[in-house]
Amino acid sequence: MKFRLPEIPPPKLITTLRHYNLLPAIVFLPTRRRCDEAATEVALDKSQMADAEKQRLRNEIYQEFIREFPEIRTHKHRRVLIQGGIAAHHAGHIPAWKLLIEKMMSKGLLNAIFATSTVAAGVDFPARTVVISNAETRGNDGWRPLQASELQQMTGRAGRRGKDNVGFVVLAPSNFQNPPKIAQLLKSPPDDLQSKFRATYTSLLNLLDAFGNFQNVRDIAEKSFAFRDTARTVSKLNKQVEKRLGDLKNKIEKCDFDFSIEDVRGFERLTNARVRLQEKLPSSRNDMRRQWLEENIEAGRVVTKSRNGKRFFLVINVHGEKIAAMTEDGQGATLSLPHIGRVFEKKYALKEASIEAAFYEIHEGVNPPLVEPKLSPQKNDADEAVEIITSLIEKILPENASEDRKRGATSFLWDAWDAAEFLEKTGRDVDSLKSEIWLPFEHRAKVLHHFGYLDFPLQKVTARGKWLADLRVDRPLLVGEALRHGLFEKLETKQVAGLMAALAADSDRNYGELYLSDEILEVLTKFEDIIFDVSNVEWKNGIEPAPEMNFSAAAAAEHWANGAIAWSDLVFQTKAEEGDLVRLLSRTGEALMQVAHLKDEHAEAAAIARATAEIILREPIR
Repeated sequence: MKFRLPEIPPPKLITTLRHYNLLPAIVFLPTRRRCDEAATEVALDKSQMADAEKQRLRNEIYQEFIREFPEIRTHKHRRVLIQGGIAAHHAGHIPAWKLLIEKMMSKGLLNAIFATSTVAAGVDFPARTVVISNAETRGNDGWRPLQASELQQMTGRAGRRGKDNVGFVVLAPSNFQNPPKIAQLLKSPPDDLQSKFRATYTSLLNLLDAFGNFQNVRDIAEKSFAFRDTARTVSKLNKQVEKRLGDLKNKIEKCDFDFSIEDVRGFERLTNARVRLQEKLPSSRNDMRRQWLEENIEAGRVVTKSRNGKRFFLVINVHGEKIAAMTEDGQGATLSLPHIGRVFEKKYALKEASIEAAFYEIHEGVNPPLVEPKLSPQKNDADEAVEIITSLIEKILPENASEDRKRGATSFLWDAWDAAEFLEKTGRDVDSLKSEIWLPFEHRAKVLHHFGYLDFPLQKVTARGKWLADLRVDRPLLVGEALRHGLFEKLETKQVAGLMAALAADSDRNYGELYLSDEILEVLTKFEDIIFDVSNVEWKNGIEPAPEMNFSAAAAAEHWANGAIAWSDLVFQTKAEEGDLVRLLSRTGEALMQVAHLKDEHAEAAAIARATAEIILREPIR
């Protein structure tokens, strides 16, 4: 339900909160842009009350900070912060700026901050009031409803320890507000914890190297928190199996026949297999002909209504036993499957020219009828399989027993059939559930085997796999293949920076409007051949290939790695948000430092990676 409530202008909202003694406040807004706009609107509102002493203290703290963090000297919100006592706080701001905001808020020097919901999870702002303006939030995949845990983290910021006996939560109207939904979430239990344990190339290599074989890795995976729900289901099914198995054993012990559990379960498996085979066998000429007709009558084929019929019909479509067709004179007709006579070989497109050709070629004798199979008195493979299974069933029954005793034994086996089927089916269900968490590891093991990082049959990590296991990067196999092909050794530092940034960045994040140089474009084009090879093997083994490279990230990192460009110039030229650029370059530098640790295996690549990382991680990237 969308309420579409008119939004209260931020200056009026802050004025109202001040009137009711509800400041300082954290106002949660759905987007970064709206946070920045709201802070600016309040700071520029002349009706807001100014506190000269707090303004002086804010300026002192700011001056202290710019000596340590000169990159915030020209921050676009510096006047908003110092003069208005208002700030925006979200992931788009540079870390030093957010640190400044947090310090001022903790000292009680800010009236309000406008923040996105992600702030609630990681920062402890002392605020008297929390204002919730949206029941939805914007994530990487677009708009989605707030979760109970997110809302509880947001509302949990209300109330300053040692200053407020209670904290206040205010619901403010907006296009994204939904009071009934907020009320429901506040009463909801916290969301279930979601495990971040995943099957990755590096986790598999490290676990296999440490524990020696796939079974040990599988045991560890099944005990992980990620497996907890499945583990509960498996435990429940295993208890049901134990109970059924106990009941079946008691039943066998009380019977007059010398059967074992395996005899009963074997009887169930054999009879089940025999039934499936018999269902596939045509039991008569009519069944065989019906099966043949179902396989061969399809749109575009010509048929007759009887074996000697002179009227010809072009099949338009088939619905079960009903066949919609067209006669030579263009009239529609409906035929029944069992009444079809001949079926002709050629198939025609359902177009005017092809339809005319279909009937013409029948009369010209160039479209012969299909040859129907004859019911052979000789046994086929399925018949022989049924006979073999029947003979195996006979072997389960008591030897040299009377017919009455054999009938009694057979009756007992059928009586125990349901319990045996439950054991078989539940056992398969347990195996299937256990494989859910192991199969992703197995698929990755096959990919790693293809590229020589582990030996799948021997269940051993190779020498090549040992250094790949040490790479703590987002796309280790792609980086590993680049190293294996000697790609790094041929590059300059700025090209290495661009390549690694293209891999380290979120594929859907835009890092600005800079153009790639011809040199880095050539490097990325070569690297796409490696990506194609890896992706092809991953597809064959049921793995979703890694997202595409981010070319805007490569361009931003390439310019920064030149070493001469100032941070303010990079921000200006890319038009990207500072916080996003910091995260990109930090991740790029960290990934390069991982490669730099491989000095024993890839000395040249490690050296150039270290040199590039030192350039990338200069101030203000920390």
